[in-house]
Amino acid sequence: MTYTMLHATPSADTYRHLRVASGLSPKSAEAAARGLPNTLFAVQLLHDGEPVGMGRVIGDGGTAFQVVDIAVLPAHQGQGLGKRLMAEIAAWLREHVPEGGYVSLLADVPADALYAQFGFVPTAPATLGMAWKRPAA
Repeated sequence: MTYTMLHATPSADTYRHLRVASGLSPKSAEAAARGLPNTLFAVQLLHDGEPVGMGRVIGDGGTAFQVVDIAVLPAHQGQGLGKRLMAEIAAWLREHVPEGGYVSLLADVPADALYAQFGFVPTAPATLGMAWKRPAA
């Protein structure tokens, strides 16, 4: 199969579809519409012109960066495509993160092995990832 990379933020519909279809948590249309325009860098993986994978970098552009939304549709998994997405992201990070900038990500196991190939290391026990989730109304 032939795949191409597109350096562009996905549409809200594409973003939401890729997240859910690849097993990530759903995001509301409102959350996607608010968040996606703030993307620092995004890459989409296309197969026959259709998005089948993505990854993004978010943050303030200077001190803090976070790798998020690494997703590949199940029918396209197991072919090294997540690694291709991360290679694009890693190249962008090397070019754009200034001295002292901090790059983080939250890794689901076993994807942590993929991220380790690009220099990401566990921060525990010195630091622990923590999250806050809005309580249901």
